[in-house]
Amino acid sequence: MLKISLLILFTASIASTLAFAEPTIEIQTSDTQIKALESIWITGKITDVSQYKPVKLRIIGPDGALVFAPQVAISDNGEFKKLLNPPIPSFNVGKHIVTASHDDTKVVAKTEFTVIYQEIPRNPTAQSIESGLIVERELKIKSGISMAAESQNGSDVIKIKGSTSYSGTDITLIVKSPTGNLITIDQVTPGMNGDFDVEIKIGGAMWKEDGMYTVTANQGTSSEYKKSIKVEINEGVVVPEFGVVASLVLAISIILIIITSAKSKLTIPSRY
Repeated sequence: MLKISLLILFTASIASTLAFAEPTIEIQTSDTQIKALESIWITGKITDVSQYKPVKLRIIGPDGALVFAPQVAISDNGEFKKLLNPPIPSFNVGKHIVTASHDDTKVVAKTEFTVIYQEIPRNPTAQSIESGLIVERELKIKSGISMAAESQNGSDVIKIKGSTSYSGTDITLIVKSPTGNLITIDQVTPGMNGDFDVEIKIGGAMWKEDGMYTVTANQGTSSEYKKSIKVEINEGVVVPEFGVVASLVLAISIILIIITSAKSKLTIPSRY
C-alpha cells in the first residue's frame, strides 16, 4: 500500500512539473566570426510558448546601437531561423550581441559573433564588369526605397509592397500611431530584384486610436534608405485612400442636390 501511495505521489509530481514547465530558448549563430560584408544565420529553438507569437531577435552592434530587430516565426517543432544580411554599407567591426525573447516568457537567450575588417570595394561596377556582370550599384544606392499600402476597406491586414535599389540587406518596418506611439516593428528581406512585400496584422488594444498611422521603412544602420507612408485606421480596420475621395464626391453631390432643390423652390412663377 505504501509503494502504491509513493507511486501515485511520484506520478502526480511529474505531471505537475510537466504542466508548469518553464519555457526554454536556445540560440546560436552559423559562425562565430564573419567579415564585414558577409551574411550570418541566426538559428534557435523555443519550447512551451504560443507558436503563433513570433520570437523577437535583437542584434546590438559594438557601439551599443540596435542594428536589427526582426520578429521570426516559429515552426511546428519550435525551431526558428533568420538570415542576417549586412546593413548598408557593412557590419561594423567588433562584437555583436544577439538576444532572443518571447512574449510568453521572461527567459532571454543570448549569443554573439565578431565582425572583422573587410575592405569595401570603391568601384563595384568596374569589378562586376570584369567578371562579366554589369551591376550599376553606384547609381542604385542613390535611388532608395519606394513602397505603397494595398488593403481593402474594412480589412484587418495592411499589405505593404515596395522595392529597394539595394537588395543586400533587410528592411525594418516601424508602425506608429496617430499620436506617435510605437505599435509594432517588423523586418523583411528584399528579393534579388529588390522587391519586397509584407502583411501587418492590425486590431487589438494597440490599434485603438482612429486616424492616420505611419509606416516607415528603414534600410541601413543609419537609415540611409528611408520611406514613410500613411494608412488610415478607423475602429481597428483599414480605411483606404479612395474611401476619403468617395466620401468627398458623395458630400459634393449632396450639396449640389440641396442647392438645386433650393433654387427650384425660390423660382417665382410669371404672371400673365
